[in-house]
Amino acid sequence: MDISAVNALSYEDFVNLFGNVVEKCPIITAAVWSRRPFVGLKALEAAISEFIDDLPESGKEGILRCHPDLAGRDLQSGTLTRESREEQGRAGMDALNSVEAARMAQLNKEYKERFEFPFVICARMSDKADILRQLSERCSNQRDAERARGIEEVKKICRLRLQSLVLTDASNKL
Repeated sequence: MDISAVNALSYEDFVNLFGNVVEKCPIITAAVWSRRPFVGLKALEAAISEFIDDLPESGKEGILRCHPDLAGRDLQSGTLTRESREEQGRAGMDALNSVEAARMAQLNKEYKERFEFPFVICARMSDKADILRQLSERCSNQRDAERARGIEEVKKICRLRLQSLVLTDASNKL
């Protein structure tokens, strides 16, 4: 799909197509639709990033809270969004052994207790060992730093999801 096709989408079609580029936050794409026409994919991505950056800290935390726990209840029960299911699967979150699963569950719990939002990482750019390592390391960050880091990960996820929707040769480009 080229950018002229993106720009020609009705509001409803735009939100239906791009509504989950930021996990469970279609309000973001609903808001950026009015910034059309976009000169390219980077302009669309920039509009989404600017919208996120302009939010108060509580709004940014809200975006983080829309993300599921990695290898958590939603993965186990099959209630992840299609995008999250594919991303977590690629990273091996659906194939943890019992020791890894227990460690992931404990670290997710500690992280959420500390920060009051779930750990967010661009799973498409990581594997299970890297995710476990970063989750462990990031548990010791300060709240402001971790919120900022989580939002940067959201933007990576968004970029890859946009690329997969618009570019025909996109896999793990950043």
